[in-house]
Amino acid sequence: MAKTQAKVAAVDPVWSQICEEAHAAVRDEPLLGALIHAGLLHHPTLERALAFRFSLKLASGEMSEQILREIADEAFSSDPDLGQAARADLVAVYDRDPACHRFLQPILFFKGYQALQSYRIAHWLWRVGRTDMAYFVQMRTSEMFGVDIHPAARIGRGVMIDHAHSIVIGETAVVGDNVSMLHSVTLGGTGKEEQDRHPKIGNGVLIGAGAKVLGNIHVGDNSRIAAGSVVLADVPRCKTVAGVPAKIVGEAGCAHPSVSMDQQLRGCDCEG
Repeated sequence: MAKTQAKVAAVDPVWSQICEEAHAAVRDEPLLGALIHAGLLHHPTLERALAFRFSLKLASGEMSEQILREIADEAFSSDPDLGQAARADLVAVYDRDPACHRFLQPILFFKGYQALQSYRIAHWLWRVGRTDMAYFVQMRTSEMFGVDIHPAARIGRGVMIDHAHSIVIGETAVVGDNVSMLHSVTLGGTGKEEQDRHPKIGNGVLIGAGAKVLGNIHVGDNSRIAAGSVVLADVPRCKTVAGVPAKIVGEAGCAHPSVSMDQQLRGCDCEG
């Protein structure tokens, strides 16, 4: 196993790019040398670097950095999909966020990416039956990053949460692959029911800032939800919805709205 992991690390283009960027960043800004060495260059793999970042950011007087580091290392070791999802999320941010110019930025500076990786560890804890520890990670992630994702929620790969302030995703929510959402998005319930009560977001969906998607409804693949909308009913695939309550106002505008990140309503029925 150790030899296999070493071979994977040797041909890991994402991690290799991160290390190159880290060395350049230290040359350009020596005052960040200690942070970059401790957070990135000191570690042999992306997984180890993410475990360190997770423990550093979420540690508190209630839970030590060492314990959290052990939890994260165990999660990444037990479930290789966590590392693959982290890479897909990182590439998604780099591809879709015009403010992201290097792979190292989300790992060190973007709370949306860091909060999502913390959720992934919490979700692993939930799946292996360590629910109380999962709740603790959820609490600390919310306190540290302002992102509240229930550890039972299911989130796919290649997800970008831009800015990420005040994101809320409920217990029975499902988010597909290659989804993009902006700050203040809520995927919530509509009452006190305890069963399946949260939205199901398809692949490739773009959710604009401040949008609220409520109830056990389905948002179809490659659709768009306009900023500030309140979605209370199913959304067909490849459509744009807007308003309060949200209504279909046109087509999605392109094949992959979550990648293009085009939030203008050009060509939609709502244009004057």
